[in-house]
Amino acid sequence: MAFISNIKRLHRNNVATLRSSPLAEISGALGDLGTLLPLMITLAVNGSISLSTTLVFSGFFNLATGVLFGIPLPVQPMKAIAAAAIASHASVRETVAAGSVVAIVVLLLSVTRLLHWITRVIPTPVVKGIQFGAGLSLVISAGTSLLQPFSHHWDFPLDNLVWSFAAFLLLILTQKASRFPYALIIFVVGLVLAIIHVATSSKHQLPHFRVWHPWFALPRWSADAIGMGVAQLPLTTLNSVIAASALASDLLPDLPMPSVTALGISVAGMNLLGCWFGAMPLCHGAGGLAAQYRFGARSGASIILLGLFKIILGIVFGETLLDLLAAFPKSLLGIMVIAAGLELAKVGQSLNHGASDLWEASVDQGHHKRHRDVSDEERSERWTVMLITTAGILAFKNDAVGFVAGMLCHWAYKAVDWVERRRGHGTGERTPLLT
Repeated sequence: MAFISNIKRLHRNNVATLRSSPLAEISGALGDLGTLLPLMITLAVNGSISLSTTLVFSGFFNLATGVLFGIPLPVQPMKAIAAAAIASHASVRETVAAGSVVAIVVLLLSVTRLLHWITRVIPTPVVKGIQFGAGLSLVISAGTSLLQPFSHHWDFPLDNLVWSFAAFLLLILTQKASRFPYALIIFVVGLVLAIIHVATSSKHQLPHFRVWHPWFALPRWSADAIGMGVAQLPLTTLNSVIAASALASDLLPDLPMPSVTALGISVAGMNLLGCWFGAMPLCHGAGGLAAQYRFGARSGASIILLGLFKIILGIVFGETLLDLLAAFPKSLLGIMVIAAGLELAKVGQSLNHGASDLWEASVDQGHHKRHRDVSDEERSERWTVMLITTAGILAFKNDAVGFVAGMLCHWAYKAVDWVERRRGHGTGERTPLLT
């Protein structure tokens, strides 16, 4: 009954938010396109996924996520698997097998509540460091893969740094207008430019009617597929589940926070269902949540709308969308990814004031909590742990390395504190009571 009543509460909030700010919710729904489009298009061109199936299944998962969680939680590609599949030109069967490997492991961690235990033992500065590092990684990737190629090429009138500068200027001017439909405007402009590009090209075709025909793809659990799945596991558990749950609590404190167990089961369910039909391996993510929040989304209504849009496109147009999606200006996508990365990185500012582990029960105020005082030394230690976690992520481009580095730094500080307490205790026994 509690589950049903929670769904009803989230539904009321979704409807109320959509009615009060429809453009902001639609804009927020498009906030994660900078991550979704490049990876999805490249995988589809390489023959590593089915574009139509990916659109239909990810759209359905968007719908389910919006209804069950009631927040703008993204459904996005598993980045490590996508990168490896693109580099090796993996087949559809190997790509979906890699996603199923991650799904099985995450499902086991969820149903045994090991994910919940892991969340409790990971210190907040490490979680903040993962979020901070993921945000800065998005900014770096936007510059290197989406914007930098245009620095020496100005012969593309529909996709160059002029469009990037215009999009960036609009972003700066609307910084304080949190519900301004920035992503919606950028999407419409980019779509118009893409249509012009495809329509004036003799090598490409505009989308046309082609009904989706689902087909069965038996996963091929080869050594390469298992390796891709293992490489994705740290990113999924740390960023897609643990960091996403913590970020939801920071950004939307008035709504029920999805537990790490629920997010883990959600990720597992998406991939155990989609892997049999050639759908792209999917997960949630802190970066996508930050992006959709940054561009106006405040409820599950935003991704419900996105899900409906994806399903319609996948069923009606399917693979014929590939040329149009590939022509979407990367100069505009790059600015959207930068904005999303900065929004995610901003969560680091609450490390020493407002973080969840700094609130404690107050005896005087009943069930209320008060913010405990943090010494300058503790502030410095927490800041150092967060930065070392971030440094590991950026230096090695690996969340697992950053996580281990942050945990080692945290334990080193704890070991020093333990030694100092032991020394103090010993000194206290030998100190005379009267001097």
